[in-house]
Amino acid sequence: MRGAVRLAPRIKQKAKQTLKILPVRLPALTLDKLNAKQKAAAAAICAGPRGDVRGPFTPMLRSPGLTIPTQALGAYIRWGVKLPFRLAEMAGLMAARDWSCQFEWTVHVPHALKGGLSAATIQALSECRRPDKMKKDEAIVYDFVNELLKNRGVSDTTYARAVKHFGEESVVDLIGVVGYYAMIAMLMNVARTPPPRRGEMTLNALPEYVRIQP
Repeated sequence: MRGAVRLAPRIKQKAKQTLKILPVRLPALTLDKLNAKQKAAAAAICAGPRGDVRGPFTPMLRSPGLTIPTQALGAYIRWGVKLPFRLAEMAGLMAARDWSCQFEWTVHVPHALKGGLSAATIQALSECRRPDKMKKDEAIVYDFVNELLKNRGVSDTTYARAVKHFGEESVVDLIGVVGYYAMIAMLMNVARTPPPRRGEMTLNALPEYVRIQP
């Protein structure tokens, strides 16, 4: 029909996505497989509060040059940021949800609960919806992180609200938390690192629209 508007074809959304545990690509390295730099990186991790090489550092140890500064950054993110632990965990969960990282979600939900984040809020985050009941500081963090993840930036209003409540240092730390856990999620998704209790998939997969074929 002449002059008719051509509409793009509708993308069919999957009604249900089956979770499947795929083979691990980067499993733990045994001591005899480590080179000198990898051993030094492993020793640095073991000497810190973690006590051993686990989680994201299992696949990351392939690159000791990345592992050493990242484990130091991770220690700051976990124990040094100028944000209440509850809020840092909330931001970390939002990053894990954004990347659908099963390991991060499984590990950090107990931390978030222990830190005081409500189970209802965590459930809402898992479903990618705004929690119904949040404390004032949680609402500020949610709006900031959600906007950052979705828009790749934040509006002046959202930024000003966060700085007014937390201060510039804490806002920068908040961005660092999101960025750190996003990076870790990318690594662990590619490495297919399973949750600590293999077979436990506590984060539901989101419906897919388009999957890029290799």
